[in-house]
This record gives sequence, structure tokens and C-alpha cells, in this order.
Amino acid sequence: MQKAKLILDRDYQIGQVDPRIYGSFLEHLGRAIYTGIYEPGHPTADAEGFRQDTLKLVKQLGVPLVRWPGGNFVSGYRWEDGIGDPASRPRRPEMAWFSTESNQVGLHEFVSWAKKADTEVMMAVNLGTRGPDEARDLVEYCNLNTNTYFADLRRKNGAKDPFGIKLWCLGNEMDGPWQIGHKTAKEYARVAHEAGKLMKWIDPTIELVACGSSNLNMPTFGHWEDTVLEECYDTIDYVSMHQYYSNASGDTPEFLARSLHMDQFIKGVVAICDAAQARKHSKKQINISFDEWNVWYHSNGHDQAYYDSRVWHEAPPLLEDIYTFEDALLVGSMLITLLKHADRVKVACLAQLVNVIAPIMTRPGGGAWCNTIYWPYMHASLYGRGTALQPLVQSPTFATKEYDAVPMLDSVAILNPDGGVTIFAVNRDEKEDLALNLDLRAFPNLKPKEHLLLHHDDMHAINTEENPDNVVPVTMPLRGDEAEIRLPARSWNVIRLG
Repeated sequence: MQKAKLILDRDYQIGQVDPRIYGSFLEHLGRAIYTGIYEPGHPTADAEGFRQDTLKLVKQLGVPLVRWPGGNFVSGYRWEDGIGDPASRPRRPEMAWFSTESNQVGLHEFVSWAKKADTEVMMAVNLGTRGPDEARDLVEYCNLNTNTYFADLRRKNGAKDPFGIKLWCLGNEMDGPWQIGHKTAKEYARVAHEAGKLMKWIDPTIELVACGSSNLNMPTFGHWEDTVLEECYDTIDYVSMHQYYSNASGDTPEFLARSLHMDQFIKGVVAICDAAQARKHSKKQINISFDEWNVWYHSNGHDQAYYDSRVWHEAPPLLEDIYTFEDALLVGSMLITLLKHADRVKVACLAQLVNVIAPIMTRPGGGAWCNTIYWPYMHASLYGRGTALQPLVQSPTFATKEYDAVPMLDSVAILNPDGGVTIFAVNRDEKEDLALNLDLRAFPNLKPKEHLLLHHDDMHAINTEENPDNVVPVTMPLRGDEAEIRLPARSWNVIRLG
């Protein structure tokens, strides 16, 4: 058994963890909305048609905000299609995912669902086919209590009080040629600045997220951020980041090291933001909204066949990755990476929440269950609140094709509001357990009180409706005075000190 050491000090602080780092995402894509969260006639559906079995699993996660309605979907979306009498709403061909959108779930319905889920809405505006005028109107409709046209229209449609949506995305992935209304950096920067300016004139209390690069490998990465920040710096509050990872090659060590790539991406975008701040001699700091992140590759073959067929189904099964235990380990490391940058990553959204590359799966008319990635996401959301600490880590390493020295131990610690400490740790070693020595010199009164473990002998193990508990966390026995914790090979661990 190999050995690792983790030294904690309460003064080695990264920053306060913004709870919004545990956000998620629901796009009008596949079955995320229809038969995901909304299915009138389902045995658990409430009076509004929302599935209560799904809602229960969402609430267990403690999700603080959910980004909506897209994603690629938003770049062709007319928000007015989703208000008023549902029986009169238009059905539209949806160009992002070659599906048919019924518009039965629109703005009012989603806000109602968010309240039931104890979460906030992170709203995206269409800057693909639309622009500042429509964005301004939407903020008025959602947030104003004036006697003006769109505020009056909201009241006419049944919402007397404003929705009070405070976080807004200025479009989605506008650097991508796949995007409806794709723009150059200069084109996007101008429309984002003007839209954001009008939106904040309508409601000065809102925060705005500008589109950064869709992933680190985009050919315009860096130049895109520079151009957008040069134009929009004084208008926006966050730059978005998106990144997905795949193990299509079957190289597990390389796959489990991908969080290092995520770390490099964050550092790069932070450096670009700080360079823009220096050029502008500004006191304002731009932070990061990592509002799409996950593992995504299992469903690619099925989905491409659907796109090629152009059959325009309503709520077709798209991006329905069935996640393995291996995927859960990388998701754990990605959560750790976000927390390691808690000083600058203030918003993050696991993409997505239900059915579409999601921690929660449903069957139309049937049950709801948890994908393997549900568990590290839930643990981080429940126990990762407080101040992120920078542990000093001594760990054995391994080499991959891309990285010379990947730590076997991937870890971060959180000083919780109650004075306790939570340690999140992934043992990346496929074969050997890791003996983790905890040096708690700065916390003499703390002892390990709980060790939650997610482990499976089969890296390809999955959960299904028939076998939902195949990959689930267990509580490991602890001695209250022990300073060494055994981390099984290939495992996600939550060590709570109190």
C-alpha cells in the first residue's frame, strides 16, 4: 500500500466557496424537460405536470441554481412562445437538436418548478437570432414591477410579483460554428455589450455572464476572451467556460488525469481576465462561470444517427449517457478542481441535471434513479460549503501520454461553517490502496467522524432502473483517534472531521 500525506492549516485559504458552484443545467434538449422533470399523466405528477420522483432526487442534491433554457437551444429560442395559454403556444422545429419543441414548459412553468426544487433560475438570453431589444424585454418581463408593457403582460399571464432572476447568460457558445447565429469575437462582443448594457439599465441588480470559449481546444481560444473582455469588461461580471471529457480510447489513467487539463484551462482564463483588468487599470475583477462541465461520450454514436435522419421527434432520447463508476471518479476530480479555484470560480453548472448527460435518469411513465455521477456531486454540494483550504499534499505520482507526474491523490479541503472540515479525495491508482496520513496540526480538536466511500471493483459498473444501487456510497468504519485513513484503489472519498 502506497502512502500519502495531507497537511491542513486554517490560514492556507483559497477562498470562500460560492454555493452557486454546485449549480446545474436544464436545456430543452432530448428528455431533459419533457418526461424528465415534466410529464403530465405520470403516476407521480403534480397538478402542474411535474414529476415528484425526479423532484425528490433533485432536492436531495441541494442544487442552488439551474441554468435555462439552453445551451444551443437558446440561440434560436423565442421566449414569447413559452408564455400565455399553453393551448395556444406554437410548436416549432428546433434547429439546435433537430427536434420539435411544444413550448408546453415555458418561463412561468420553469420558474414554478425551480421554486418547488428550492433552486434559483440562471436565465440565458438569445443572442444568436435575436439581440439587445429582446433581451431588454425579457428582463422587464421577469424583474420589473412597473406599469409598463412587459411587466403588465407578466401580470396578465398570472404572475403578479416579479420573478427576480438575478443571474443572466449573454447567449451560449457563440464562438462555435455549430451555433445558431454563430458570430466572430468582434460581432459577439458588440452585441453582448449592448444587450448587457440595456439589461442592466432595466435592472441594475442583475449579474451577467459573457460567453468565453466553448472549450480549451477552440482555435480562437484566448483571442476570443481578449476581444470580448476589451469590449464588455465594464458590463459583465463573469466569463463562461465549458468543457467535457471522454474516454473513447479506453485509457483509464489518461482519463482520470483529465482534471489537470481542466485546471490548466481555468488558470489560462483567469490569466486572460487579469491581463484585461491590468490593461484597463480597473478595480473590478472578472470571475469565472464554469457553466457546462461533465463527462460526455457514451451516447455520441446513437445521437449522430438521429441528427442525420432529421425526423424532428418531440423529446427524443438524446445525450443519454449511462455513466460508469470510472466516470464518477473523474466527476469527483472535476469537483475538486473547481473547489481548488474557489477564489475565482463563483458559478458552475454540471451539464445537465436530468436524462441528458445527467446524474438523474427517468423512464417515461416509469421510475427515476441515480447515475453513478450523482453521488460525488451530491457529496460536494452537501458538505463542500464554507472556505476552501489549500492542503499541502505529498503523494506518489504516475505518468500518462500527456502528463509526466499525475498525483495518485487528488484532494481539497473545506472549512465548514460549523468549524468542522471536509476532505474530498480521489485515489486514482487502479491497483493499490493509499494510506492517507492527516496532519491536523492547526486543528488539534478535530477528529475523523465520518468516511463516505464510493468504490466498485468494476470500473464499468453502472446503475439502472432495475439495479439502482449497484454503485452507491457506503460509510466506512472509523476510530475517532486515527490520523491515517485508508483510501481504496480507484475510489472517491469524503472524510468529515468534527
